[in-house]
Amino acid sequence: MWLLVFLVWLVIWAGGTYWYLFGKPSPFSLESLRPPGPREFDQKKRDKVIKQGFSLDKVPEGLDVIVIGSGIGGLTAGATLAKAGKKVLVLEQHDQAGGCCHTYIEKGFEFDVGLHYIGQVHENSLLRIAFDQISEGQLEFTQLNPHFDTIQIGLGEDKREYTMVSGKTDMKTHLMKQFPDETEAIETFFKIMKISAKKTHYLATLKLIPQWVALFLLKSGIADLFSEVFRLSGTGASGLVNTLTKNKDLHVMFSYLFYGVPPKDSSVLINALLIHHYKRGAYYPKGGASEIAFHIVRTIQRYGGNCLVRAPVSQILVNEKGAAYGVKVRKGQEELEVHAPVVVSNCGIFTTFEKLLPPEIRVKPDIQERLNMMKHARGSFLVFSGFDGTEEEVGLESTNFWLFKNNDMDKSMDDFFALSKEEAPDNIPMMFITMPSAKDPESKIRNPGKCCMTILTMVKYEWFEEWKDTTVRKRGNDYYDYKMRFAKNLFDWACTLFPKIRDKLVFQDVATPLTNMHYLGAQRGAMYSAEHNIERFYAEAVARNRCNTPVKNLYMSGQDVFSCGIAGALHGGLLCASTVLDHIIYIDLLLLKKKLKRRKANELKKLQ
Repeated sequence: MWLLVFLVWLVIWAGGTYWYLFGKPSPFSLESLRPPGPREFDQKKRDKVIKQGFSLDKVPEGLDVIVIGSGIGGLTAGATLAKAGKKVLVLEQHDQAGGCCHTYIEKGFEFDVGLHYIGQVHENSLLRIAFDQISEGQLEFTQLNPHFDTIQIGLGEDKREYTMVSGKTDMKTHLMKQFPDETEAIETFFKIMKISAKKTHYLATLKLIPQWVALFLLKSGIADLFSEVFRLSGTGASGLVNTLTKNKDLHVMFSYLFYGVPPKDSSVLINALLIHHYKRGAYYPKGGASEIAFHIVRTIQRYGGNCLVRAPVSQILVNEKGAAYGVKVRKGQEELEVHAPVVVSNCGIFTTFEKLLPPEIRVKPDIQERLNMMKHARGSFLVFSGFDGTEEEVGLESTNFWLFKNNDMDKSMDDFFALSKEEAPDNIPMMFITMPSAKDPESKIRNPGKCCMTILTMVKYEWFEEWKDTTVRKRGNDYYDYKMRFAKNLFDWACTLFPKIRDKLVFQDVATPLTNMHYLGAQRGAMYSAEHNIERFYAEAVARNRCNTPVKNLYMSGQDVFSCGIAGALHGGLLCASTVLDHIIYIDLLLLKKKLKRRKANELKKLQ
């Protein structure tokens, strides 16, 4: 009798598990892919897609989902849900969709704001398949030179230069040639990279299985028996690399992809993942970063949804039962309500919980507990420079440059962020240089005879806070003079690498944390959203920081779900869509990957 009961229970459990994993229809399919169409260069036609202003008559009827914020995380969640049969509306407070994927055009120059290069979009990679599905095959990427990054450490005669190249084996071999006495340290770090890359899905799984199961696996130690990735995620980068080598320049190479957190406070897993991200090549979207939003928005529209800009959400509506049921949107002096049974926030945990939820909901202990898991990140400071001349004439290239004044990243960053407001502009310890026009082969078509450069560094929001209540482009002379002190020092530093740019400069604009708040809705100007400190990546914290929230029917997407960057935010969107649908769509992507590999193999056979 008991054996029969057990067998019946086993069959029911197995059937239920199979149905949960494979029984629901997939939002993805090979049939939805279309050959890329001709590039749309007509800006007016593009604006009809990515700059469609909000009005109630443009809101689709019978909405299923409202997405707040049109960054890549929100667009990914929106497109995936749309392809799963949901009627989706994406609302963007800026006048252009895309978040950090939008491009900024001024005086005939086009700058990327947040996407400077991306990895892991080679043929049949999981990330590429995801991009193909949410754009329905319309996004194209151009591969950059194998030498994708140059890292300079020190100044003047003390300057050392290292390079990073892509390639499954070339990356490690090339690094060993530059550090011939550090082969063992490099071997070990690349093993960490391999584990991090191959087993990170275990960490993502913690967000998809019931939380009590995830915490049980972690607290019992069972999870550690499966993989050491759970330990690595909570291991400090400096602490680990100090055990590998005493070479401080090599320490920089292991952590140079800087996102505002000194290595001593960052997870070695995240730093390793960032380097591994470019192992199979660095890429750039053909047509510029705005192509991403342009094509994903069209996917959402194709399935009956829409994306509307100039639509600042002022509040998430929550009913008496504690469930979200829509949003309020500011339209001039009015606040208009838009209702839907599901609300997805892609505007960060601090904006969502501290500004958009009703006051009586914000103070609840479970909301405060989620907030306390995160810290505000450093702000970003950008200098956009336009030059009269082609890349060849000005001496620009597609390779990115990372510049550090010394090889002690922990001390230099701590010292910098401890400076006073007046001291900071003259003591910048690092910067990143990217040249978007040199990366996109079609830039010469859109902007002939021009080229451009973006310089980025990390700063403290507090240095700019006194102007937080002023209006964009009307913040006064003191603000202008202060930000230009930063800009001048950064540009002068760049001139030491590219001496022709000074005479060719015809346009320059500067974005501070306040600029990022205005245009990107980035809390305290932090383009990477909440700080990516090591505490955030402890395995238990990863399990608790999930897409569903204490407010029923309210979900989180984007960089605050898992990690920073375009790829991190996109995965935040996929995790969010999985949670909303109660269906692990990564399984669909993996099955699609197998089909694509089989199709590729068959094509190769026919050619033989």
